[in-house]
Amino acid sequence: MKLRPSAILFDMDGVLVDSLYVWWQSLNAALKMFGIREVSKEEFIKKYWGHDLYDNLKRMGLNIEIGLTCSKIYSQYIDKIKIFPDVKETLEKLGRYKKGLITNTPRDCTYKILKKFNIQKYFNTIVTTDDVKKGKPDPEIVLKACRNLNVNPKEVILIGDTSSDIKAGKSAGCIVIGVNVEGDYTIENIFELMKIIEI
Repeated sequence: MKLRPSAILFDMDGVLVDSLYVWWQSLNAALKMFGIREVSKEEFIKKYWGHDLYDNLKRMGLNIEIGLTCSKIYSQYIDKIKIFPDVKETLEKLGRYKKGLITNTPRDCTYKILKKFNIQKYFNTIVTTDDVKKGKPDPEIVLKACRNLNVNPKEVILIGDTSSDIKAGKSAGCIVIGVNVEGDYTIENIFELMKIIEI
């Protein structure tokens, strides 16, 4: 029996677009400019990937200026970000559903990425880290998107690729689908949603 949610929420980085390397490089470039030790890719993935940039800086005991610099560098490297295969086709096939984008990426960078790949049109609401007090893993961003779509979180599917996404979705009461991470359902790529959600 396939699922028929009231809405579907998508994380962006790691689900729709491949941006991990660019975020890691941008953070290290910012750290280097401030004379701070760079982080390895393994450390970045394990400790910081999927979390709000400014929460990461707080945990690292670093200045907000580094975050602003990191975002500025990131926005200059958007041409290096790639959209995952089958994303547009999947969003098209899920056309009957209300869809929201929930991301810890700052608003200006988010809209540049959406414009680059011409996928903004698929989303009925877009909620970024700039629109909430706390980013994921806090559920605020999920609950705000559900309010914007006028849906009950318990009837919503959230798709994410990090423990941060899973925690946010679970805390909000959503059904969670993990991309290469454990959720209520786990898939390897976005096209596998067709096996779970009725189209």
